[in-house]
Amino acid sequence: MLRRVYIKELLGFKELDIEFDKGLNIITGPSGAGKSVFMGAILANFGLSNQEANLCEVELLKPKDLESEAYELDDEITIKAIKRDRVRFFLDGQKISKKALKEMFGDYLSYISVRQMKGFENEALLDVVDNYCGSADSAFVESLSEYKSLYSEYKQKEAELESLREKIKKSNERVEFLKYEIEKITSLNPKKGEYEELLTIKKQLSKIDKISEIASRVDAIFEYEDDVHELFGMLNKDSSYFSDAMNQLRSDLEDIESLSEELAEVNIEEVLNRLEELNALIKRFGTISDALEYLEEKRVELSSFETINEDVSHLEEFIDKRKSELEKLATRISKARKEGAKVIEERLFEYLKELKLPRAEFIFSKSELYELGSDELTIELDGSKVEHLSGGEFNRVRLALLTVNADSRVDEGVIILDEIDANVSGDESIAIANMISKLSKSYQIFAISHQPHLSSKANRHIFINKDSSGSYAKVLSEQERVEEIARIIGGENFDKESLEFAKKILKPRA
Repeated sequence: MLRRVYIKELLGFKELDIEFDKGLNIITGPSGAGKSVFMGAILANFGLSNQEANLCEVELLKPKDLESEAYELDDEITIKAIKRDRVRFFLDGQKISKKALKEMFGDYLSYISVRQMKGFENEALLDVVDNYCGSADSAFVESLSEYKSLYSEYKQKEAELESLREKIKKSNERVEFLKYEIEKITSLNPKKGEYEELLTIKKQLSKIDKISEIASRVDAIFEYEDDVHELFGMLNKDSSYFSDAMNQLRSDLEDIESLSEELAEVNIEEVLNRLEELNALIKRFGTISDALEYLEEKRVELSSFETINEDVSHLEEFIDKRKSELEKLATRISKARKEGAKVIEERLFEYLKELKLPRAEFIFSKSELYELGSDELTIELDGSKVEHLSGGEFNRVRLALLTVNADSRVDEGVIILDEIDANVSGDESIAIANMISKLSKSYQIFAISHQPHLSSKANRHIFINKDSSGSYAKVLSEQERVEEIARIIGGENFDKESLEFAKKILKPRA
């Protein structure tokens, strides 16, 4: 509930300080006095238009469901706008952006103008039906809540799936590169230490003929082995060390012979080609070990892409299963909505009759799953689509819908009506006044009006006028209300009959 507004330097207004009442707050006054300017300043403090006042301060009671992680909110809230080089907004002294204000109070404050052709969007109509279904059956609330939760997860998984598919699409070239790199190394099948072994073999091959030649000459030493032992015996010297040396030499010569036999079977061309292949890897990676590490890294990376395909498969399976669950829930919700809509149509018809309008019908059509289910909802008035209605018809239907939606509700927020009773007949004006009066039991309503019947229903009547010093606003006393309503009826120079009629229709509200 808005409690007070303080405005300074607003176009024709120098300063004004007005307190509001719960229920219906009516704003009247001559054309051009500044009624719309006054209401525009209030709307601007909620981010709904541009703030023209140098200072505008609105005090309100905190809406019961309003919560914010970014701002500390007391039970009484003050929204202040200060305009100097630019407009700055403050929520209880904390800086806040215009966008944040609009988002925070978007569900709390509604602005309805006769020039505004909105309010019959699918979401708004479903809200009316869902509110009724929820109040009639708690199971509906649970189903709708479950659907929204599952749908949120469903969309999240869809986004993940799309991201993975995009990643796969972009990674096709990378996968081909990885396969090429892996194949290039695995086709060589390098082993740790292989290059060094082949180098040793290459060196041995280059020297084996010379080694064999020398070894054959050395072999002649064994012809003198017995003579050496005989000599040591004659000298009484120990010849064991000589025997050990000769045995070691004999063993080494045998190894040389075995090596010669092995190398004789080696294809030198194959060794040189293999060394050339391995050398290419070493030039690129540094060592064979580094090449093998690179190979393992690429295998792991390629495996991760193969895992993506598995993840895609799992996500597709999950999404298909979740979609099936959502479709069943959406069907159940849609059935309840259609049943509820029939009840609402009857209640709505009673209000429409009061407003001198024919029957309205909710038209359901099936859509793809979205956050509210699978229903698309429109409304027709006696077979005519909303876009074909006149402005007056449109606003009366919207008023009837608001009233239906407000039945059995308390403290739903604030509605600002801008000349919603303009250009209507006397009977229609009375019906609109009665309807808004009923609506004001659930909402705090601010209405700019030029009609006596709506003005007479006010809990608080605010008069806006201007004189030589500029525009001003004041809350009218009961006698001043009589005179203002008489002015609305009979003009500035109203007569006695206008005054009497004003007294007649102006009765204290319960």
